[in-house]
Amino acid sequence: MSVPAAVVFDAYGTLLDVHAAVARHAARLGARAATLSAAWRAKQLEYSWILSQAGDYADFQELTARALDTAMAAQGIADAALRGDLLAAYQRLDAFADAAPALEALRRRGLATAILSNGAPGMLAAAVEAAGLAGLLDAVLSVDALRVYKPAPRVYALATARFDCAPGRIAFVSANAWDAYGAARFGFRVHWLCRTAQPAEYGLDRLAASRLASLAELPDRIAP
Repeated sequence: MSVPAAVVFDAYGTLLDVHAAVARHAARLGARAATLSAAWRAKQLEYSWILSQAGDYADFQELTARALDTAMAAQGIADAALRGDLLAAYQRLDAFADAAPALEALRRRGLATAILSNGAPGMLAAAVEAAGLAGLLDAVLSVDALRVYKPAPRVYALATARFDCAPGRIAFVSANAWDAYGAARFGFRVHWLCRTAQPAEYGLDRLAASRLASLAELPDRIAP
């Protein structure tokens, strides 16, 4: 395959660990920590899909707060201080250990790198800076410009517009199967990241250009 015009990454769950916020306060939650974190993430995504389908929009920072409120209520947790701390922690999520080295390797090979994310611009700027990734990206693209969430096709068009290329010239990396599917359907060359064993969904076993166990594998898959 030809060298791509750019390598574009999903942010939350791919470069940034969405469970890091709860992990920082796990001692305060005890046995409920893992359940709360999973429910928070599930509701965050559910709200984005429902709003998009209904033709409505609230930015990802607002959805993240709404999702946390629902997850905490379901667990019977009424702690305003903890809520504030969790939302603050979400602004400074940890990057996965393989994120920065992969971005550095791609840039050494002369490839442009970017994020295409559901995140609100302010959220993304804070998270990328805190994770130490800001200097490794040529662009950070947010759905907020369109007021609709992935996997709407016009979201993926933000990347082709930014890099002035056809969809097939974008290498897209996501750890979210639904996002990888949306990107593949749009025409991106998708590299589906599966850090843990999981079954292929949405036909990604045939739609994805590759399946990765780590971002460390990515540079050689794209530009050997």
